[in-house]
Amino acid sequence: MDPVAQPKGELVIRTIAMPKDTNPNGDIFGGWLMSQMDLGSGILAAKTAQTRVVTVAMEGMSFLHPVRVGDTVACYAWVEKIGRTSMVIPVEVWVQRYMHGEELRVTHGVFTYVAVDSEGRPIPVRREI
Repeated sequence: MDPVAQPKGELVIRTIAMPKDTNPNGDIFGGWLMSQMDLGSGILAAKTAQTRVVTVAMEGMSFLHPVRVGDTVACYAWVEKIGRTSMVIPVEVWVQRYMHGEELRVTHGVFTYVAVDSEGRPIPVRREI
């Protein structure tokens, strides 16, 4: 892997692309990939806010390369901005190609989460003191 082209952020989820997640051409569905991104960045959002969070927005994704069955899929995320009740979390998805080991970034997106109480009402994001 090119040392300049490294994943940004912290590893928030890693999984393997399986046959059940493919379209008829054998490529992994974009929706499956987006759900992995949402799961991983949601883990970071909940850890940051130290409370329940909900996804409220996702900015457009660009698919740079297809994900194939057997690829190891890794989502990297970081907190870009914390508002009063919300957090903006960019996510990069990298794969390690099955049997070849090549690593490349396949997509990226930006998720926005809101901290909520047990009734689902927005609450302030907890801040480190």
